[in-house]
Amino acid sequence: MELERVRPRVLRGTFHAYELASLVTAARYVVDRAPADVPVESLDELRHLLADYDDQLRDLSVAPR
Repeated sequence: MELERVRPRVLRGTFHAYELASLVTAARYVVDRAPADVPVESLDELRHLLADYDDQLRDLSVAPR
């Protein structure tokens, strides 16, 4: 895994597929099984991030024209 600071609040990451899959799996687990004391706002942020990830992954699987 490599992280690069592009701007003060923007990072660019380079991951092996298995590294990214591990992070996404952990995020899905938290969203599905989070204890009651996890703030709703945090879960909403994770849901949004996972939806963006799913959209990007779907776009990657579409063959370019």
